[in-house]
Amino acid sequence: MPQLKSIGYVGLGIMGRPMSLNLLKAGYDVTVWNRTAARCHALGSEGAAIADSPADLARRKPEVICINVTDTPDVEQVLFGEQGIAPAASPGLIVVDHSTINPVATQDFARRLADRDVTLVDAPVSGGDVGAQKGTLSIMVGGPADAVERVRPMLEVVGSNVLHVGDAGMGQACKACNQVAVTCTLMGLCEALALAKQTGLDAHKMLDAISGGAAGSWQMSNLGPRIADGDFNPGFMIDLVLKDLNIVNETAAAKRLALAGTSEAERYFRIAAAHGHGKLGTQAMAKALEQVGGFEF
Repeated sequence: MPQLKSIGYVGLGIMGRPMSLNLLKAGYDVTVWNRTAARCHALGSEGAAIADSPADLARRKPEVICINVTDTPDVEQVLFGEQGIAPAASPGLIVVDHSTINPVATQDFARRLADRDVTLVDAPVSGGDVGAQKGTLSIMVGGPADAVERVRPMLEVVGSNVLHVGDAGMGQACKACNQVAVTCTLMGLCEALALAKQTGLDAHKMLDAISGGAAGSWQMSNLGPRIADGDFNPGFMIDLVLKDLNIVNETAAAKRLALAGTSEAERYFRIAAAHGHGKLGTQAMAKALEQVGGFEF
């Protein structure tokens, strides 16, 4: 089939803005909409068209509409609200949801859209703001194989690891697994840095010494130096990872699965949020260790 050219993009936050910009730079015709309209201006200056609502965006008949918003109710509103995509969508539209939301809700959204001859591909991402800017995200994709292959060239603009993991909802299930692994790894990193601090070991030298071995991870390479430098600016906020962990908890509870390590990581995040750090990056989990241990990094 001919390559897709026209893309709508809903949600221009920390992730959506650089992802949509990369699509523009790759030569796609991009039309954007964001709840806070001012965020559209930078994309407009780069050549994007600006829609007045998700419905207006759909009426412009893009071949694909990408969504990158915060939570399950936000996706539902963008899709099925009064000014949503679904009522205005043309048959054959593919919706690619890059948000991180509930897998069961995703399956319901896919069924509701299919009734309108619209296909949902759930494609949550991992790699943070750096990956979004560089186009090196990992993308976990659920949905019909033909639709996934149709949008694959577009996904490969924003991600370097694009993997089709199953039917609708399985991308979100995979993202839940990702958040379990990420948060538990970050907890280990923060505890290692706390031990270095308390023993008088230079944090940067410790990171250099162990990052090339079995302890190495994305979190260590990207977030470890930030923690050591006291840089807690957000690539991905604690408030958002707590939202993601609620999804993990719902999914695990439905399967009668206890995730003890994830629960402890969540406890650290909640301590950090309770002390006013919810808008900081996930590396501010380290702030919770300060509270618990009575020291400062």
